[in-house]
Amino acid sequence: MDISGISGAATSIAETGTKQDVDMAVLKKAMQIQTSTATALIDAIQPAPTANLPAHLGNHINTKA
Repeated sequence: MDISGISGAATSIAETGTKQDVDMAVLKKAMQIQTSTATALIDAIQPAPTANLPAHLGNHINTKA
């Protein structure tokens, strides 16, 4: 029975699990950064200005034009 093969496989499995944990942590951090950036961009949008038009404008549609 080859003990070195078993220990090598166990080490490989352990390294894969650690790598996946690190990858998930990096992914979660990137998603948090994207969320905060998107929120900042949405908050930076200014509301549309309201037009102070006379009351008679926009009440009729010219259908003969």
